[in-house]
Amino acid sequence: MRTYQELFKTPEFTPLFAAFAAHVAAQTVSRMALGTLVYDATGSPLLAALSMFGPLLAQMVGASVLLSATDRLPPRAATIGLALCFAAATTALALPGLSMGAIFAILSVQGMLGSVGGGVRYGLLTEILPAEGYLLGRSVLNMCAGSLQICGYAVGAVLVNVLTPRGALLTGAALFVASAAVARLGLAKRPPRAQGRPSASETWRTNARLWAAKPRRRVYLALWVPNGLVVGCESLFVSYAPRHAGLLFAFVAVGMLAGDTLTGRLLPGHWRDRLGASPLLLLLAAPYLIFVLHPTLPVALAAVAVGSIGFSANLLLQERLISLVPSELRGHALGLHSSGMFTMQGVAAAVAGGIAQLTSPATAMTVMAAASAAITLALTPGLRRMGPVAGGVLAGAEASRELTDRGKGLRSTDTG
Repeated sequence: MRTYQELFKTPEFTPLFAAFAAHVAAQTVSRMALGTLVYDATGSPLLAALSMFGPLLAQMVGASVLLSATDRLPPRAATIGLALCFAAATTALALPGLSMGAIFAILSVQGMLGSVGGGVRYGLLTEILPAEGYLLGRSVLNMCAGSLQICGYAVGAVLVNVLTPRGALLTGAALFVASAAVARLGLAKRPPRAQGRPSASETWRTNARLWAAKPRRRVYLALWVPNGLVVGCESLFVSYAPRHAGLLFAFVAVGMLAGDTLTGRLLPGHWRDRLGASPLLLLLAAPYLIFVLHPTLPVALAAVAVGSIGFSANLLLQERLISLVPSELRGHALGLHSSGMFTMQGVAAAVAGGIAQLTSPATAMTVMAAASAAITLALTPGLRRMGPVAGGVLAGAEASRELTDRGKGLRSTDTG
């Protein structure tokens, strides 16, 4: 599967795409409205920032106790139910007189549910598309998310001014309902991918099994750490260039869209196997090293745009991860990736802010970029030894046997 026409002709991809688009639009508009509402009520930049991005940190809690549900619930029912839960929570956030404690309690629940939502969505994508089509499909979803976030923050700002923050939150709730409706009408009813009841203990056991094998562990680290450290660089755009932070974020989005297009659509499979993700991860970090020289604005914009092409390494690494996981655990594995990535981004933003507080934003960005490149170089030998992707079939079967052996307490031969 090499073309967008083939992709959108695949049954159920279009409704999944539409439901995903409505969900991202709802999150973006709601985030903008809530940040404004909290700032107007408290005058605190910290609380406003936490209201917009703090729920990402709660995803790791969800990944620790809820992820077993991603493969043990019917995908369509889970997609609809989660969208309706988000709609109800967003409506509750719009209620007048809600305390800050209640707001952050609701946001924490949303963050935990978000860890399940990612696993359900991307696990369903592996069922809708053939193995060779996953990378193209995921790249299209990434491009959709990036475009909607750019537009969504702008539209959200307009809605906040026209409808007030509470009116914008209700608009976000309506978009979540629309996402649920599209999923109900467009997605087929499917059984769960795995048997058994979801539970915190099952989540812990599966997380431990996924993490136990060195090949998967390397892939998870490559998905989480270099990416997160560069997002720490981005978190300093406002303090580095207050008047031009919006432009910097916009050029990051342009680079991400270009990278997803090039990697997902134009890069042939044999080149993906030959190059691997490491060159893209190095490209992600290297341009940020120039910030130690305090470059002019055009140079800074070019650097962040070129560097952001490297985010497309995640597509190759997700393809690798799928090849190492049996089909009945793909939702859980992809949910763990998503939750770990968001958590690392939040941690990296806090670390970058602390370094910037002690030194300067430019120095902190350089330190974070250098750390990202160093970790990529450390991971590269192990990633190369893993060989080419096996299309997810043979590797998935081997992964299934390996997980079964671990479940029986046998010594694994999967040492990388």
